[in-house]
Amino acid sequence: MDRSYSDEQLLRIIDQAMIYQCACPAQVASVMRELRRVDTYQQACLNLSGTDKQVHLRISEDVREAHATMEKCLESVLLLEGWDLKTMTMPENLKKQMRQAFSPENNSG
Repeated sequence: MDRSYSDEQLLRIIDQAMIYQCACPAQVASVMRELRRVDTYQQACLNLSGTDKQVHLRISEDVREAHATMEKCLESVLLLEGWDLKTMTMPENLKKQMRQAFSPENNSG
């Protein structure tokens, strides 16, 4: 499976997004991580005797296609939001916006 983002980068995105209550990038990254787990499982099934190879190949191919689509989605989201793609850090303006949206003053209503 081709990967534009390492598992560590995806975890960084998830951590950043959860800290600042901005779940959208984290949801995409989480889906990508799950697709990787499914693909790893399917690859292991291909090595077992007595399994239906065509079933596992089909699942793996579709999972890889979905993963590629989600990678493009994540890249677009990160660029649109202005994330630092080298450090996978959420931009300060978005952090501030998220802190303000969830501050006690804004939720006392």
